[in-house]
Amino acid sequence: MTLYAHRTGTSGRPVVLLHPLALSGAVWDPVARFLGGTHQVLALDARGHGQSPWDGKDFTVEDMAADAAEVIEGFDAGPADVIGLSMGGSTALVLAATRPDLVHNLVLADGTACYGPDREQVWAERAERAVSVPRVKQLEFQRDRWFAEQFREQHPEEVERVCDIFLATDSQAHAAACRALGALDATSLLGEVRAETLVLVGEEDYATPPEMARELAAGIKGAQLRVLERTRHLSLLERADLWPDVATHLGS
Repeated sequence: MTLYAHRTGTSGRPVVLLHPLALSGAVWDPVARFLGGTHQVLALDARGHGQSPWDGKDFTVEDMAADAAEVIEGFDAGPADVIGLSMGGSTALVLAATRPDLVHNLVLADGTACYGPDREQVWAERAERAVSVPRVKQLEFQRDRWFAEQFREQHPEEVERVCDIFLATDSQAHAAACRALGALDATSLLGEVRAETLVLVGEEDYATPPEMARELAAGIKGAQLRVLERTRHLSLLERADLWPDVATHLGS
């Protein structure tokens, strides 16, 4: 599977950005511009999202991790620093555990290794809503999960930019990605991660709550954990003040 990569910057160790469910690599644009001053940034579109192709068949988080590995190898870019947000965080975790040769430093934001014992049923229901509810009518639910109320009031243009990406996402690919997240249980892989890892989570994130981040940090040797006040699910978009800290974690 050949993915589309949004490229920013021209030098330095590459940084691969993996996006949340039902969005695309374009969601990373402000973060990519910041990191692009010192790094070559590759923001990938997952299969069926953005400009990446998809054969219409179901896929797994492991498939998405293998897709990312193929991009890193194809650009002769490894080992790369990898930042994953939400679905991208789960993908980045599996990538780092299964292909440690390709991941140098790792940032996992608002992700999880497993959504719990009822995950298959919960995500099957979300997959059904993804295709049965008009996309514009899904936005109220998404906005509330993505961003804290204060951010929505102060940065409506950024909220609407993300909403536009969501509206452009194929509903069937959205549903397939929901099923992939429902099938995920990567808890046994946590001990296989060798990359220096920073785990971030919004204090108000009820999509992947702080307890899930604590489990990641506890299972990954040496991982650092930061719980972010007044922040919800898309923490790295809400909190531009974190970008310098992320850059410091990545190093040079």
